[in-house]
Amino acid sequence: MEMEQGYIHVYTGNGKGKTTAAFGLTVRALCAGKSVYIGQFVKSMKYNETGLENFFDRLKIEQLGRGCYLQRNPEPQDIEMAQQGLKRCWTAMYDEKYDVVVLDELTIAIHFGLLEVAEVVDWLKNKRTETEVVITGRYASPELIEVADLVTDMKEVKHYYMQGVLSRNGIDR
Repeated sequence: MEMEQGYIHVYTGNGKGKTTAAFGLTVRALCAGKSVYIGQFVKSMKYNETGLENFFDRLKIEQLGRGCYLQRNPEPQDIEMAQQGLKRCWTAMYDEKYDVVVLDELTIAIHFGLLEVAEVVDWLKNKRTETEVVITGRYASPELIEVADLVTDMKEVKHYYMQGVLSRNGIDR
């Protein structure tokens, strides 16, 4: 069941829900008989959503980083991992096995200088026509927004984290 045209989505902004939206689209695609590859830049631990692999054999999720940069600056190893991760995602974008490719937190990897936005945009412009690509993360660059077919800006209006409430067992991470 091949798609005619795969679009490029960008889910960005400082609000919660970017990765959640991408995983929601993933579930919809899987339930429609599509196959999905998810490359998670920056992330290094298995969050609850990665458990979807246990329920769908047409889903592959890979962590492509060493963790968040809130407490530290990126190191050369982070750059190398991001660049290798981008190559893995590029391979998935050209593999007819995958209908949807999610580049989770790609914008963060670009923002912190692990990847060059011009290289990413070039790859996106030359992706397999049928492949749907979803990019998530804060700080989406104007270049990514320009190449995208759909851009959603998640705006934080109110969040209980602002009052010091922590995550509830990963439900709302």
